[in-house]
Amino acid sequence: MAKNHVPDWLNNSLWSSRSPPPQQSLTPAKTSIDSEDMNRSTNSAVKSSVSAESSVNMPVPMLPPAVIRAEPRPVPPPSPKVEIIGPLNSSSSNCRSDGENGSSASSTATSGISSTENISRQAQLSQELSRKIINLGEVRRLASQGIPDGPGIRAIVWKLLLGYLPTEKALWPTELAKKRPQYKQFKEELLMNPSEIARRLEKSASLENDGTGTDIEGKGVLSRSKVTQEEHPLSLGKSSIWNQFFQDTEIIEQIDRDVKRTHPDLHFFSGDTPSAKSNQDALRIILIIFAKLNPGIRYVQGMNEILAPLFYVFRNDPNEEDPAMAEADTFFCFVELLSGFRDNFCQQLDNSVVGIRSTITRLSQLLKEHDEELWRHLEVTTNVNPQFYAFRWITLLLTQEFNFPDSLLIWDTLLSDPEGPQETLLRICCAMLIIVRRRLLAGDFTSNLKLLQNYPSSNISHLLYVADKLRVKSAG
Repeated sequence: MAKNHVPDWLNNSLWSSRSPPPQQSLTPAKTSIDSEDMNRSTNSAVKSSVSAESSVNMPVPMLPPAVIRAEPRPVPPPSPKVEIIGPLNSSSSNCRSDGENGSSASSTATSGISSTENISRQAQLSQELSRKIINLGEVRRLASQGIPDGPGIRAIVWKLLLGYLPTEKALWPTELAKKRPQYKQFKEELLMNPSEIARRLEKSASLENDGTGTDIEGKGVLSRSKVTQEEHPLSLGKSSIWNQFFQDTEIIEQIDRDVKRTHPDLHFFSGDTPSAKSNQDALRIILIIFAKLNPGIRYVQGMNEILAPLFYVFRNDPNEEDPAMAEADTFFCFVELLSGFRDNFCQQLDNSVVGIRSTITRLSQLLKEHDEELWRHLEVTTNVNPQFYAFRWITLLLTQEFNFPDSLLIWDTLLSDPEGPQETLLRICCAMLIIVRRRLLAGDFTSNLKLLQNYPSSNISHLLYVADKLRVKSAG
């Protein structure tokens, strides 16, 4: 029998945690988004949640900014650098160990190919990927359970799931030969400064007028009489290439700051080595090109965190040619991935049925549907507004809540869902709450908020199982 309107399977000790530790003062949550960006929610929700006697500095709920803020976000204290050799090499991760859900230092799901089940799944995926026409449904099914760290398997599967590669294997060379040069053209056209644009325009005009192919008068530099208003550096016109350049400079500076703070614990992204700098530069260029091609969104803080797993997986592909083209492949897959979440980054849609507030509300409703007791304790009894923790979970696709290898396993499930990643993401977020329900039910506002803003290490296999269970319960 279920007690307190909670299903029997939720009362199982497997999903419960140990007793909560002694309460401590609330510390700032780890985040990749400026505190200023959190001001898009109302302050009234915060004031109603904290009593006058509370010593907690309540964080304002975060909502995505429309433009880049000039104020830099807080830089977390440096942590020991760790080199991840393989995506599932959990021994190299700096996991927390608090005994949550029976797991110790890290999830058993991140132990690499150490079980018969993982070896079998790797063999099945390799077999599917060797077919002339790939059964995408079967690939989704296998990938949803986590992709073993086989040679190049995750890179190929992710490209298939994101629609970058077609299911007909014979078409792969043709598609790649079309997409990769297209990205190269983006770089050549969109990364030019106005002086270079003006020089090329002038050269083109001189070739048309002269007919000999020789630029006689200007030698690549516009004469003063030929500089138009739109091409003058002091022009304030909206169509001025210089005015657009100065606006882009602000975004590029923000991208630079964020890229330098991407996964500071991984040598792959952080450090003074040539490889780390090259990887940072690739992230930077991808984000700049994306911002220029998508003026409605441009760049929003946190996009670098979503980009990093894609580039890491593609850059570490053992296939001979693919790692060298990882930047181009990552760009197109990043565009496809973000297309399913772009409404969460658009401030104009915050209060719409597709904006971030609506998405967070859906998470709250999902929790109420599956565990009303926990929902009531969090949102009614202790006044823990889901915006206080769920904004980062949703907008950064859980990249900041788990160690890097575990986040790759979670992404396997996100990308493999035929319904799209957003619905799966909400179920996983709901499962995260259910898994620590015992500690949450025993906690007050301060301890619960601290727990959810610094989510404990968990067994990823159990987490994904609970999330899938929520799908079954909803369908039923």
